[in-house]
Amino acid sequence: MTASPPLRPVAPALPPEAPLDMPVQRLFGNAPARREVETRPHGLMVKRWLLIALTAVLGLAASSEVRVAFSRDGLNAIEVVLLLFFVPLFSWVAFGFVSSTIGFVQLISGAHPGFVPVPSPAASLAHRTAVLMPVYNEDVDAVFARVEAMAFAIDRAGGARWIDFFVLSDSSALHGKREEAAWAELAARAPINLYYRRREQNIARKPGNIAEWVRRFGGSYENMLVLDADSVMTGAAIVGLASIMEARPSIGLLQTVPMITNARTLFQRWMQFASEAYGPIASAGLLWWSGAEANFWGHNAIVRTRAFAESCGLPDLPGKAPFGGHILSHDMVESALLRRRGWAVHMVMIGGSYEEYPPTIVDHALRDRRWMQGNLQHLRLIGASGLAATSRLHLLIGASAYLTSPGWLLLILATIAQVAMAKVGGGVEGNVLMTVPAGVLALTVLLLFGPKLMGLIWILADGQRCAAFGGPWRALKSVLAELVLSTLFAPVSMVLQIKALLGLLLGIPSQWNAQNRDAQAISLRAILPAMREHILLGLAFAGTLWLDTVTALWLLPLTIGLLGAPWLVSLTSREDLGEAAARRGLFRVPARTMRVGRAEVPDPAGDGPAGDGPAGNGPAGQTLPDGESALAQKHG
Repeated sequence: MTASPPLRPVAPALPPEAPLDMPVQRLFGNAPARREVETRPHGLMVKRWLLIALTAVLGLAASSEVRVAFSRDGLNAIEVVLLLFFVPLFSWVAFGFVSSTIGFVQLISGAHPGFVPVPSPAASLAHRTAVLMPVYNEDVDAVFARVEAMAFAIDRAGGARWIDFFVLSDSSALHGKREEAAWAELAARAPINLYYRRREQNIARKPGNIAEWVRRFGGSYENMLVLDADSVMTGAAIVGLASIMEARPSIGLLQTVPMITNARTLFQRWMQFASEAYGPIASAGLLWWSGAEANFWGHNAIVRTRAFAESCGLPDLPGKAPFGGHILSHDMVESALLRRRGWAVHMVMIGGSYEEYPPTIVDHALRDRRWMQGNLQHLRLIGASGLAATSRLHLLIGASAYLTSPGWLLLILATIAQVAMAKVGGGVEGNVLMTVPAGVLALTVLLLFGPKLMGLIWILADGQRCAAFGGPWRALKSVLAELVLSTLFAPVSMVLQIKALLGLLLGIPSQWNAQNRDAQAISLRAILPAMREHILLGLAFAGTLWLDTVTALWLLPLTIGLLGAPWLVSLTSREDLGEAAARRGLFRVPARTMRVGRAEVPDPAGDGPAGDGPAGNGPAGQTLPDGESALAQKHG
């Protein structure tokens, strides 16, 4: 039996303060001076123009074909409305397809290695890094199990001398007592410095929590690695990110692409498979065109503390919530402000970075509503002074993602209205669905489902990777099952987002309560009242059968998804169905393990040994988006 590590005297809850000034930034007016170090890589503008040009070609080609088809007997008012909605919505889908296609080419050709282990030369560290985990009334045992896993992993990777860990609590006083007791027990045996701080008042939520730490302790740390309460990172990944920051002093932020872990419900396993199968393609495409002007997702990222302090003090927006007050989706704004000062903001695809996913569609919708409120605030910030064009594009993409749902619904309703007018006029030639060219319909299907096909090809292209997904037959079954579920979920998500948007427009802000991370099955009886809008809209779509058979057939996937919404929410919330899917090899993904203390704990969603993080097939060095090896300058 292995002896437990000896207890050491409990360190103080907090280290000596080292204040760092973090001034509130002016978003409009004269932009602040940029740093002298320029980080824009050569050729990046060509990549972005190529992305825009390919998107424009697809969008203009499809819209021109539709306009010509509509114009054969003259354009009426509804057809003009259809075109006004069709062009931006089709271009939105085309943009995602082009970016994913570029990512697919990068991965399949080996131009980008995909997710690889990051080298972790602890001997190269010369500055201190703080790992920050903000928590807000979370499950105490689960939180400190993750903290323990990471603390011991950092020590094994050789980073104990340079890396401290902070649990930054905004929890209630009663919850805080349990957290403090858990901290004291773990701090006595942790191999690295482990600190705990609880704020009495939850001011400005997570960004306020981080800013308070920066202003009190930031002066002692060159970098801060920001986590969420459900984040887990391997020690190799944490030390490796710190070593990259040492080697590249122009980098202000490195954002990893976390994979989903600890999936238990059917919904979580489905989302985990989609993330593993299609996520690398989308991420590689995003890295290709974003370069040193990438985005920040607020967690699983390392930030240069001084750069953050001088650049990212967030002001309140004028007006009241939901669109005024504290900036909620702070991370995207912070990356834009870092870039405004000249700091490089990179995204890297490395192994060893994980997060949990909401266990049910309901929990996903609650989180999505908060993101919607924050992202729509960005419409007020796109014109902020001094922002890079790519930063403005990131803000626009984030906000417009929540405007597509009402756009799709209005497009559908306009189509139904056009069909109804044609019926009233006594003709069938006015059926807009029958006049849309077959080539446009085929292209639409390709744009929507092409990334999923590319994900399957990418899985099958490598034997070791294919085996990690359960082999070719299981991978194919999983993609087909995911395709069916995502098709059913699309109209459900559309209605949920429209309801959330209407609530925000009526002045009802999102509630920022503690997130539910535990799997709790939702009964059909419990969810039915919340799905009444879905069912009513599904019945309305089904009613088009009496209007026009062709229209009803086109709407059939939406009708089935809407009428089946309560069953989709209830069934996918069940943990037993998630386990049943795993037993049959459905939604199988590469295995994950993390160590807690000296014990190796497998991820419940894993299917085999994987060590301390995933083993990659690519080269040992991680390549940043501008093509320059992150570690080559210092480590050869």
